[in-house]
Amino acid sequence: MNVAGVVAALDREARTLGVAVHRKAGVQILADGTLQAVSGMGCAAAGLAARRLIDAGATALVSWGMAGGLDPELEAGSICLPREVVAPDGMRFAVSSSWRDALMAAIASSRPVASGALLTCMYPIAGVAAKAAARRETGAVAVDMESSAIAEVAAASHVPFMALRVIVDTALDAIPAAVTAAGESGQVRIGRLLLGLARSPAQIVPLVRLARRYHLAIRSLRAVGRLGRLGPPAMPDARGVRRSEYRG
Repeated sequence: MNVAGVVAALDREARTLGVAVHRKAGVQILADGTLQAVSGMGCAAAGLAARRLIDAGATALVSWGMAGGLDPELEAGSICLPREVVAPDGMRFAVSSSWRDALMAAIASSRPVASGALLTCMYPIAGVAAKAAARRETGAVAVDMESSAIAEVAAASHVPFMALRVIVDTALDAIPAAVTAAGESGQVRIGRLLLGLARSPAQIVPLVRLARRYHLAIRSLRAVGRLGRLGPPAMPDARGVRRSEYRG
C-alpha cells in the first residue's frame, strides 16, 4: 500500500490536512493513514522530518505549505504544483508526473493551478528586486525554504516525490524585516515579531497586508486538503530522481 508522508514547515500549514489521530516519535498519523511531520522552517529541518517519515513507513513524500511568488502573475492564494524543484546548489529534482497530473486534475476543476519550477532557498527572498532576479536566474515561479531537501531524501530513498505550495507573498510584495527576523529560529516567534514592529512601526501596514495574504493561502491549502486526493497513485512513475545541475 502506498503511504504518503507529508512535511509541513509550520503547524498551521499541517492542520489544513486534518487533525492527527495518533502521534509517535515526531510523526502524526491522519485519519486516512497519511503520515505527517511538522519540521520547522529550512532545509536542514525539512530533511530530518522527511527521513523520520521514511523510517515511519512512508512510501512517498510530499512538500506541503506556503511559498513566495516569483512569477508576477501569481496572486496570493494561487496553488503551485511544480514540475521540478531547484535546490540552493542548482540541482533539479523532478516530481512524479503521474501523481502530479492526477492531483492537478482534481484541483483544476475548481481553481487554477500553476506549474513550472519551484526554487528552494536557504534564506527568505524578501525584496521585490531580489525576487525578480531569482526568477530571471532560475525560471522558477515560486520559492520556499524546504522542498529541495525533501526531494533529496525522496531520491535517496527511491520513493516518489510531490510538492504542493500556495502563494503567500506575491512577486510584488516585500516581506517586512520584522517577519524574517521573527522566523530566524525556524518557527515564527511572536515576541520577536512584536519587538521588530515596536522598533519600526512603518512595517505594520505591510504586515497587515501579508496577514491577509496568509489567510488566503490557508484557505487554499484547506480546500485542497478537503479533496482527500493527496495520496500517490498506485503506480507512480517518477521517484524524485535528481535530474541536472542548473548553471545560470
